[in-house]
Amino acid sequence: MHEMLKKIAAVGIVPVVKLDSPDQAVPLGKALIDGGIPVAEVTFRTDAAEESIRKLAAELPGLLVGAGTVTTIEQAKRAIDAGAGFLVSPGFNPAVVRFCTEQNVPITPGINNPSQIEQGLELGLSVMKFFPAEQSGGLEMLKAFAGPYGKVKYIPTGGIGVKNMASYLSFDKILAVGGSWMVKPELISAGKFDEITRLCKEAVLAAMGFELRHLGINSPDEGAALADARKMEELFGFTVKQGNSSHFAGAGFEFMKTPYLGKNGHIGIAAVNVERGAAYFAARGINTLPDTEKRDAQGSLLAAYLDLEIGGFALHLIKK
Repeated sequence: MHEMLKKIAAVGIVPVVKLDSPDQAVPLGKALIDGGIPVAEVTFRTDAAEESIRKLAAELPGLLVGAGTVTTIEQAKRAIDAGAGFLVSPGFNPAVVRFCTEQNVPITPGINNPSQIEQGLELGLSVMKFFPAEQSGGLEMLKAFAGPYGKVKYIPTGGIGVKNMASYLSFDKILAVGGSWMVKPELISAGKFDEITRLCKEAVLAAMGFELRHLGINSPDEGAALADARKMEELFGFTVKQGNSSHFAGAGFEFMKTPYLGKNGHIGIAAVNVERGAAYFAARGINTLPDTEKRDAQGSLLAAYLDLEIGGFALHLIKK
């Protein structure tokens, strides 16, 4: 997979931006970065697109700048020359795809059926845009595609927002989701960049889907761990489940047989995607502890502790 697409995957959200003036570009880009979504797909639906991309690429090196609604080779050339690091098309144009791959610029063409997926595979693509997502069968359609096309990942766009994005992102074939709800044209034209930042922060947390999963308590020894777990069962009816390194009382309380990370224990936080959660914290200077990482057979991160304690409790990210 192209390095640019890996960076987009770490963010998980691609704002689809329509700019009417290049003067709006940099303030909008800064609002996206401040909101935790350093990505902008600037659509070629206005005359301001090319110059806007040029300004963003030149002035905001931390922003992943791409061009959207690219339908011709001429547009692709202009976008790439302006500094676009990735291109997006609403449909599947083989000539545009070939041109971009020859330039080593990733392109995600729009698809919504098996024949188009096979065209993409024939041209060496492993990531495609699913558009219009909700109108084309949504997440259930993508799950159906996963059977015959298991190596393909998608960026669904169209009808996706805060309420349904986490369900898409929980599926491991979704690279990211695209949308414009946090960068509505009326907000941009009114200069309401603080509101765009707020909506981006809201979207980021919705994409993470963080939830409290359990409280891990460091017991002095195995006997104390089992005794405390049984006391929780006696008092609250939380069924004890004995394990190799700990005992659970219900799903919410874990008693460690021997003290582990954290002065008092750990807090288990579930995330839609642990890889993306780790990237979210890394951007804030908080990293995972490599020795605690657990991965599946494909190498995807399933669980990891963070190098941070709160109130004497370590933080443990786990996949939902």
